[in-house]
Amino acid sequence: MSKIRIGIIGAGLIGKDHLEKYEKIEGAEVIALCDTNETQLKKMAEQFHVPHTYTDFRELIARDDLDAIDVCLHNNLHAPITIAALEAGKHVYCEKPIAGSYADGKRMLDAAKETGKMLHVQLAFIYQTETKAAKMLIEEGKLGKLYHARSTGHRRRGRPFVDGYATKEFNRKATASGGALFDMGVYRISQLLYLMDLPKVKTVTGKTYQEVAMDETRRAISGFDVEELGVGFVRFEGGLTLDIIEAWAIHLNGFEGSSLVGNAGGIRLPGYTSQGKTPFSYHTILSDMDMDATFDLGYADYRWHQLRENTDAYDSSQQHWIAALQGRVKLLPTAEIALQTILVSEGIYLSNQLEREVTVEEIIESSKSLAIKL
Repeated sequence: MSKIRIGIIGAGLIGKDHLEKYEKIEGAEVIALCDTNETQLKKMAEQFHVPHTYTDFRELIARDDLDAIDVCLHNNLHAPITIAALEAGKHVYCEKPIAGSYADGKRMLDAAKETGKMLHVQLAFIYQTETKAAKMLIEEGKLGKLYHARSTGHRRRGRPFVDGYATKEFNRKATASGGALFDMGVYRISQLLYLMDLPKVKTVTGKTYQEVAMDETRRAISGFDVEELGVGFVRFEGGLTLDIIEAWAIHLNGFEGSSLVGNAGGIRLPGYTSQGKTPFSYHTILSDMDMDATFDLGYADYRWHQLRENTDAYDSSQQHWIAALQGRVKLLPTAEIALQTILVSEGIYLSNQLEREVTVEEIIESSKSLAIKL
């Protein structure tokens, strides 16, 4: 396998996670790291043996020996740095969500097309074994005609910073644009859009909330001004619909997993309750009897890896990225899926603001760049 040389911009929590993943991927070599925090930069470079460090991302992307740039920054920094890297002739892997607004995400896709470079967005749930199983059931017609999906994401009290996890930048519109929908909803909404073969949005309606009590000192420090709960309903062209509930904080002990139904069967993806993780399941009628089925996905995944070519290329977002750069597989349309995902979330925000259903044209027209000027 050819060696892929990578430069990472952002040496914080997410950057560390990416560094750990690259260490385990054959053919991936991180040779440059950038962060404005020199102490953190030095610490991560020493821990992961990265030979070259920078405090200015422009110097990193100017290197002529890099195949790809990995952007591990807050949402409103994604667009300016991704576009600069693409224009510098580098392929780009960007953290989720694609950007802080649909307008910025669209600029990123346009830049990738104009430069002829690949743009990949981290949508981890697409690579779950359950997603692969669901995709096969759908493609083999086991669900029949698809008509409705439900996206459910639950944390009891898992708001960044104010509940003890991560940094305050996650819950500020100035850096993150959105809260629960942008941070966690992106995973489940993108997963369902992928399984539904990326249908085109027609209308969105929704509401956002910030109601659960939080530590007032941390609220003040963080400037918490995003949603902790988002709910929505989406109509797609062709008749498909999707309802959404995504919670950073809610007084409930869990949600059932996301689901997708057709006229011949349905699937439920794993969820989390107070009793733990719920299984992936398939539901249909067999010999005029209602049937609920589960699968031995562990053994199935083992068999697929033994018998199918390039199965490892779909084990994680980063493994897929490296395999695509090596030319082993075609890159999944993650940037396009991520852009549709942010369109849905931004539609919920606009609907909440206007207190009515909004059209896709209204969402796109109202979307403005929120990118931080560098």
